[in-house]
Parts: sequence; structure tokens; C-alpha cells
Amino acid sequence: MTESIFATKPVVAAAVLGAMWLLEGLVPMFEGRRRRVRHGASNVALGLANAVVVAFVFAAAMLAATEWARANSFGLLRWLGAEGVAAAAAGFLLIDLWQYAWHRMNHGLPILWRFHAVHHADRELEASSGLRFHTGEIVLSSVARLAVLPVLGVSIAHVLLYEAVLLPVILFHHANVRLPENVDRRLRWLLVTPRMHWVHHSRHQPETDSNYSSVFSLWDRVFGSFRLSRDPGALRLGLAGMDRREWATLAGMLAMPFKRRPRGPARRLGQPSAAARERAESGSEPGDAQPDSASGHRVRRPVP
Repeated sequence: MTESIFATKPVVAAAVLGAMWLLEGLVPMFEGRRRRVRHGASNVALGLANAVVVAFVFAAAMLAATEWARANSFGLLRWLGAEGVAAAAAGFLLIDLWQYAWHRMNHGLPILWRFHAVHHADRELEASSGLRFHTGEIVLSSVARLAVLPVLGVSIAHVLLYEAVLLPVILFHHANVRLPENVDRRLRWLLVTPRMHWVHHSRHQPETDSNYSSVFSLWDRVFGSFRLSRDPGALRLGLAGMDRREWATLAGMLAMPFKRRPRGPARRLGQPSAAARERAESGSEPGDAQPDSASGHRVRRPVP
């Protein structure tokens, strides 16, 4: 099973990326995109470089960590006695919950945000943007996983199964594809969708500080970070001060954390966002964005 998942993962990812590329040309939400090939090539090149780093530096270490946990009956799933399909399902959920927590940490800790900002600096959001993560972020994420996965008690098969699903979903929800609103609404009760994730890539911080989920959208609903925009086509994407084309090249992306301090949402963990403070004061729930005539910013209103 492990070998088959490992073999099919790049094939499925390439097929999804190709399908999204075609749909982005046919039914884009954000129109007028130029240099799509150059932009996508830089993102894919960075994604391939990261895949090489993980394969040659961390794959063996991750296998060793999960095998140590198995041999020593260590980890949450083993303490609970989960086996077979139940263990696979629970493991999938636990890894996805960890992804949510790690993503929030990337927005809350300045050192992590410095690397994660490379992903958010992409103002021409598209499917290939789901591959645009700085190698430093991938290294830090992989090191953290070496500690977290044994504690969860997941096997290497659980990890590979999760990653085989994760990558196509990430490519999908970054895609510049205009789905019918009713289709997106039904899908996002289970999965993260484009309309949901575009808000996360807004350069307006209360919107950036939302929708952290990777596969299942439920984590944002459970932890109060779910947001929607009533007019997603009007979102301003990217990061302020990071619009120059040099930051979209492979060299520019790799150099960004060391040359610039990207403006964005990094702040001390535990400090509430402006949106959270607004909800606490008004008693409203997360919902659609509407223009605020006083400030010109987009503020939250309850979902009907």
C-alpha cells in the first residue's frame, strides 16, 4: 500500500495541476493574468526543489520516527487502541488538525511568518501557488513533524495517504477557477474550496488571519477562523510592498526572507486579530465581508 501511494502521488498531482491550468484559462475568477507560463514555472520549480529536499533529507528520518513509535507502542492512536480503518481515519483527521495548528503558528510567530510570507506574496494566485513555499518553511515544517507524528501515533502509511490527498486539494483551492457559488458552498462544508481560500490570501490582515485549514474546512468553523467574502473577485491578493516582479522569480522567492521583512499578520501567538476583537465587541459571528464606509476596509457580517 505504501509503495502504491508513493508511486501515484506525483501522477495525481500533475493531473490535477494540468486540469486546473486548463480551467483557469477557461473560467478564471481573476481575469487579465499574463505571463502564466513564466509565473507557473517559477512556482513549480520551487515546489520540485522542496520535494527533493524532503525526499533526500527527511523521508528516512520520518520513517524512522514513525517506526520507533510503532515498535514502542507510543502515540495517541496506539494508546486509544485504534487499528485498521479506524486508525487510518483518525490519523488523517489528526494530521489535518496538526496542519491547521502549524499554519496558524506560521501566521503568529515572526520567524515562521518571514518564510511563510513567500507563499502569501504571490499576487497572481493560481493552482501552482499551492507549490510556492520557501524551502526554509518546508525544512521547519518537516523538523516539527518529526516530533509531532510519533506523538500522534500515526504510521508512515497514514502520512503518505494524507499527503496524497493534501496536494491535490491544495492545488484545487489555490486555483483561479470560478466555480458556481452553489457548488463551492456545498463543497466547502467538507473541503477547503477556492472561494474560501482566496480570502486567506487577501492583503487585508483580518482576512489573511482566517481560513487556515488544509483539507477539511471544519477546523476553521470549530476554532472560529472561518471567513467568506461576499465579492471574492474584489479581493486584493498578495502582500503590500511585495509586488515587484523580482519577488516572483525563483531567486527572488528564495532570497525574500533574508532581504525583506514582509508586512503581514505575524504577531505574538494568543494575541487576537482585529477581526476577533471586532467580533468580541459586537457579538457577531464570522461571515461575509462588506465595505465599511468609514474606514474603506472590509468588515465582517454574520452569514445569513
